[in-house]
Amino acid sequence: MIKSMTGFGRGESIDGAYSFSVEIRSVNHRYNDIIVKMPKHINYLEEKIKAYIKGKINRGRVEVNICFEYIDDAALDVKVDIPLAKAYRDALDKLTDELNIEDDVNLCNLLNFPDIIKTERKDLNEDKIWNCLRFAIEEALNGVMDMRVKEGLVLKSDLETQLNSMYDIINKIEDRSSLVVTEYKNKLESRIKEILDIDCNIDEERLAYEVAFFADRSDINEEIIRLKSHIKQFLNSLTEKEPVGRKLDFIIQEMNREINTIGSKANDVLISNHVVAIKSQLEKMREQVQNIE
Repeated sequence: MIKSMTGFGRGESIDGAYSFSVEIRSVNHRYNDIIVKMPKHINYLEEKIKAYIKGKINRGRVEVNICFEYIDDAALDVKVDIPLAKAYRDALDKLTDELNIEDDVNLCNLLNFPDIIKTERKDLNEDKIWNCLRFAIEEALNGVMDMRVKEGLVLKSDLETQLNSMYDIINKIEDRSSLVVTEYKNKLESRIKEILDIDCNIDEERLAYEVAFFADRSDINEEIIRLKSHIKQFLNSLTEKEPVGRKLDFIIQEMNREINTIGSKANDVLISNHVVAIKSQLEKMREQVQNIE
């Protein structure tokens, strides 16, 4: 089953004192590139997150945005810096004495100074944090994978339509190629008579040589056989379970090679028109394949 590389998913998870919200976006990319944006104090989980996602997604640029919140006050530690508070108090007392200010130093005065009272997060339980985060990631990944599968089915259907249309055109090229040599022989005879003398005798042996040379140079039977083989291989690849994006891209390159050879060898306007039509279809297919995992 082919999958698109484009997808989006969102997941949430709450476990005791922690809450996670995860958004995952994926777009087409040549390799598997995972970018994680999250709070600094849980950066130690980055490699574990990437490894987990790589187990689900084989190719594409994946952007992961993680929001982390504490929802339980028990996770906070309140610390009072007593030595610092005493130092501020002594400084204020000295200031009032030196300036003869009749005012008492109270608690509100001290709380206006920074760093006397600080709140800190308690040490995180790594296993608990990871289990909570993994649940949110899994939920977001399910959304991504669902979207990738649905779009993959649309791509598969369109590619099959393109290939069937291409196969019909190749059959037309094959039918036309059998007439090209005969038409060339007739045109050559007519041209010789027109140039020399309408009643002249044509050297049949020489004419046969020229026609045989043209037939050999313009023979496209091998290219047609290989092109049809590539189409069948492409169709079979669309049903494989493993990621086939790179394989399909390679097959299209080979199909382009064959159709270019047909275009250069077949000295015929109708075949050239068919070649242009197939090359146009291959270009559309190449763009679509770039978004297949």
